[in-house]
Amino acid sequence: MEQYIARAAIPNPPPLPLNSHHLSRSTTVFNRLFAALYGCAILALFYYHLTFSLLKLPTSLSSFFVSLSLFISDVVLAFLWGTTQCNRMIPLRRREFPGNLKQFLKKDSDFPALDVFICTADPYKEPPMSVVNTALSVLAYDYPTSKISVYISDDGGSAMTLCAFMEGARFAAEWLPFCRKNDVVERNPDAFFSSNQNWDSQSEKIKIMYEKMRMRVEKVMEKGKVEDEFINGEEEHLIFDKWTKSFTPKNHPTIIQVLLDNSKNKDIRGESLPNLIYVSRQKNSTSHHHFKAGALNTLLRVSATMTNAPIILTLDCDMYSNDPQTPNRVLCYFLDPKLSSTCGHIQFPQRFHGISKNDIYGSEYKRLFIFNPIGMDGLLGPSYLGTGCFFNRRTFFGGPSSFESPELFELDPNQVVEKAIQSVEVLDLAHLVARCDYEKNTKWGSKLGFRYGSLVEDYFTAYLQKTEGWKSVFCNPKRAAFLGDAPMNLLDAVNQVKRWAIGLLEVTFSKYSPLTFGVRSMGLLMGISYCHNAFWAFLSFPVTLYAFLPQFALINGVSIFPKVSDPWFVLYAFLFLGAYGQDLLEFILEGNTFQKWWNDQRIWSIRALSSYFFASIEFSLKSFGISTFGFNVTSKVSDQEQSKRYDQELLDFGTPSLMFLPMATAAILNFVAGLIGIWRLLGGAWEQLFLQILLVGFIMVNCWPLYEAMAFRNDIGKLPSKITFLSLLLTLLLCSFADLRQEVES
Repeated sequence: MEQYIARAAIPNPPPLPLNSHHLSRSTTVFNRLFAALYGCAILALFYYHLTFSLLKLPTSLSSFFVSLSLFISDVVLAFLWGTTQCNRMIPLRRREFPGNLKQFLKKDSDFPALDVFICTADPYKEPPMSVVNTALSVLAYDYPTSKISVYISDDGGSAMTLCAFMEGARFAAEWLPFCRKNDVVERNPDAFFSSNQNWDSQSEKIKIMYEKMRMRVEKVMEKGKVEDEFINGEEEHLIFDKWTKSFTPKNHPTIIQVLLDNSKNKDIRGESLPNLIYVSRQKNSTSHHHFKAGALNTLLRVSATMTNAPIILTLDCDMYSNDPQTPNRVLCYFLDPKLSSTCGHIQFPQRFHGISKNDIYGSEYKRLFIFNPIGMDGLLGPSYLGTGCFFNRRTFFGGPSSFESPELFELDPNQVVEKAIQSVEVLDLAHLVARCDYEKNTKWGSKLGFRYGSLVEDYFTAYLQKTEGWKSVFCNPKRAAFLGDAPMNLLDAVNQVKRWAIGLLEVTFSKYSPLTFGVRSMGLLMGISYCHNAFWAFLSFPVTLYAFLPQFALINGVSIFPKVSDPWFVLYAFLFLGAYGQDLLEFILEGNTFQKWWNDQRIWSIRALSSYFFASIEFSLKSFGISTFGFNVTSKVSDQEQSKRYDQELLDFGTPSLMFLPMATAAILNFVAGLIGIWRLLGGAWEQLFLQILLVGFIMVNCWPLYEAMAFRNDIGKLPSKITFLSLLLTLLLCSFADLRQEVES
């Protein structure tokens, strides 16, 4: 990378800038003033807890337990609120000027090479045709084809996936020149043919070719294996002969297959095609494979032996390119002399196609993918979000001023590969570094490459790179650079977040905790900013408590919040309205609707009662050696009925799962408490119980889709009757216990 940066830093720099940034002073001033005011209100709340509850002589054990629980809950909520404020202090917005690159990138050889990593693991959850479309979208970048190499990591070792990419490689010879000739913007074939209806003869011809390819791939999937009718020639036969009877996804040899070689393969116009390489690393039961981080490190080493491009793009298999100019936007930062020496990565936001009108599952993760990165960009830069991220290869080999040498000189990020990618020497070395035991007694995963020790390798890797001195940039153009698939049922949505929460807890309780190591290494604001995600799972405690404890008190006619006539009532009202109001304001200012915000804050509470709750349990059990967990791939497959329910914005529960039990129980309990609250309200207890009734009413309105799924729907996506029955039973048991506890205390 250094050679290209040096070329950019010419004695007379270009008169036109490559990028700019803007800090909204009015937003910044408002955020800081509000944070100061709200922080004072939180301190006042703590004073109230200590003075009027905890430091007073308790009337009973249960009253002390209630007071202590409420205090701890409010401390957790205050801490998590504080971590979000770090991202509101210096919100930075950037803009790129790709047209200005022409000032010093005069010819194709001036462009730095680009290696693209695409990871897939299960052909049944991640359809190969979708992965092929993702690869075709980046193969067709508006970038010199001789500079692009796309590596496919197939961690499931599926012959069907390889077969699909062989078909895709043949189609690329037609698709790439078609895109360039017609200035196609949507270079994912499936997206292009879905969004365009007016065809000329050439478009119709390409569409027919694409449909034939798709049908062949789908036929292979239906059969579950690659039969002779799908194999072309003796060379392909020899490749697929590697899938013997003993070949399984968890036990198989290394397979590296060059599907396109830009020194040999040409498109229909005679121009070179980019490199396309299929990689399935060796696996066996005796070696830990480290999930996605291990797959990415294998690609780092394999790509180093074959192309060793200074820039690396990592993509999820369903996150296709939506803008062919994206690499040029990236160069506007990597080739900027003011940023280049410490810029480790450039992160694009995750965006999704086919999102329901009001985003019923909150899949856009506005705070995680948009708001927080904008705020972090004003500090040391955004974290790595797992996809849509361009890295400086040097970033994986120590800090900017502390280079970590790899064990082989061929893996050095500054090493220039001069041999052909299909030469015997290169392929032999590539197979060597893809062995399952290669990393033993090396620094891979600790000092080199993507870091091991957490299921969220993206968060952990970027976090440690920041502590080593690297910075990053958030690139958020108007046209989405990448588009992906979002979960279409609630179980997939909460399971995905549960996996993230477990991985984040692994970081939180390690020696690299952001609260200690991060603050020391990166400074207070950046360290606390990284704490926000790291402590996600802690949210389960206050949300669970506020979903159950005030309701039990209301059922028993016990007031646990200030009366309406009490001056402290104003404090509670301000804290509630202030937090939700600020969040709503951010959503509206970013061009979102009220209904989207409402769904986002609803799914926030659902995740707390499911994803975070069960993540805390699983992590605790693993910590005590009681159980273990693994990496579950989120399904990218949906049927027509599921898609219909998604478009209608109906929560899809479908498969029974204990993940639904806490939220369903909370919904039923709040419904019961709401009815009793209304009865007590009519009885004249409104002043003492108003805040509890207001809380219960808020939760009941939030739980309407759950009530609908329990009682008013007959489709297969409704809440399973088993979960409804268990929730009713659990509610009765909890209410009985609460009533019995009250009798014992009295």
